[in-house]
Amino acid sequence: MREYLLTLCVTAAVTYLLTGPVRKFAIVAGAMPEIRARDVHREPTPRLGGIAMFFGLCAGLLVADHLTNLNEVFEKSNEPRALLSGAALIWLIGVLDDKFEIDALIKLGGQMIAAGVMVMQGLTILWLPIPGIGSVALTQWQGTLLTVALVVITINAVNFVDGLDGLASGMVCIAAAAFFLYAYRIWYSYGVEAAAPATLFAAILMGMCLGFLPHNMHPARVFMGDSGSMLIGLVLAAGAISVTGQVDPDALKLFAGSEKAAVHQTVPVYIPLLLPLTIIAVPAADLVLAIVRRTWRGQSPFAADRGHLHHRLLEIGHSHSRAVLIMYFWSALIAFGALAYSVNSGAMWSVLGVAALSAIGLLLLLLPRFTPRTPRWAEAFVPPRYRRRRAAAAAAESLESAPAGEEQRTPVTVGVSGVNGATALGPRQNVPDRGKAESSR
Repeated sequence: MREYLLTLCVTAAVTYLLTGPVRKFAIVAGAMPEIRARDVHREPTPRLGGIAMFFGLCAGLLVADHLTNLNEVFEKSNEPRALLSGAALIWLIGVLDDKFEIDALIKLGGQMIAAGVMVMQGLTILWLPIPGIGSVALTQWQGTLLTVALVVITINAVNFVDGLDGLASGMVCIAAAAFFLYAYRIWYSYGVEAAAPATLFAAILMGMCLGFLPHNMHPARVFMGDSGSMLIGLVLAAGAISVTGQVDPDALKLFAGSEKAAVHQTVPVYIPLLLPLTIIAVPAADLVLAIVRRTWRGQSPFAADRGHLHHRLLEIGHSHSRAVLIMYFWSALIAFGALAYSVNSGAMWSVLGVAALSAIGLLLLLLPRFTPRTPRWAEAFVPPRYRRRRAAAAAAESLESAPAGEEQRTPVTVGVSGVNGATALGPRQNVPDRGKAESSR
């Protein structure tokens, strides 16, 4: 565990330290596209944050290769090299798209090629655990097609959800945390060495997201772009493919009886990881809804619009930060709920806990304009936006007590959603026109 944590910290540190220089490089290179109709931000923001994330991935793999225990992953398996090859290809395609806006079909072809490169180097699904039957071996073509399909679905699911500051990186980090706990449990508790690469991929993915998040939280100073969203989607898919298609369910020895019983016991987790619909259920649902919505309107499935789940949260009244936190909540609930079910599928406490948290999530969705009230003694310890009621009351009192002949100015509230930095500039009605002002000379 110490070596996994060291790898995670190095990956996060390298990603964090490189994001600042990458942001300056993106500005110089002109990777700051115009504001589009579907965008939420109000001023051009540099992309290419995926460059820092890719070098964080390389640093994590390099450090892991020189550690005592994790070095065995590189000696016994070719999966880390397969991941690096596919990640380099998908990252290069993303960088070109962030700069030159390449066609969607070209990106789709690049995603399939990147998945094919990983399959050629051994990162593929070899068998599927089917309940009541056992492990079903796949032919080479079946494994290749299924692996490519899973990689493409996961990459586009993460890419579709990358619409708000910090949303994609935070949701993938939550999914990677749940995935790491699951893979580490299989590797450490059951002694299954085939789960070690997936555990390493999850630790590195968490480091990439944690290192980039401080620069990407609202208001974001830099976007990861397609170079980052497609990269973390590919790493997440690679881990799911590794632990699903490479680990033999009978090796877990949950039952001494038969392989069918072991498969039946592990189905609650193997099937979600196979289709990664539980780990990234929210992005996958957004992907399916977007395809159905655009096809119903007669548009291309790749045509951009403002109908994603995070856009709908903003439309019903949630602020930018609150919409991101709600998406975090549902992602964590689904991912860790599946993890708890995998540990003990017969425990009633896990079902009741998921039901209670789901009720809380629905309550948060129905209260879009709720603002927590902070006690007066605690106002010094909370952000300014939670003190605006007191500030507004003080401003109203000062206006009432001001002389009648004095000009009254409308106070500007700090921290309100949509007012921040350069985006707070608006029409200056109280500033006289300098060109028409009389000269004092």
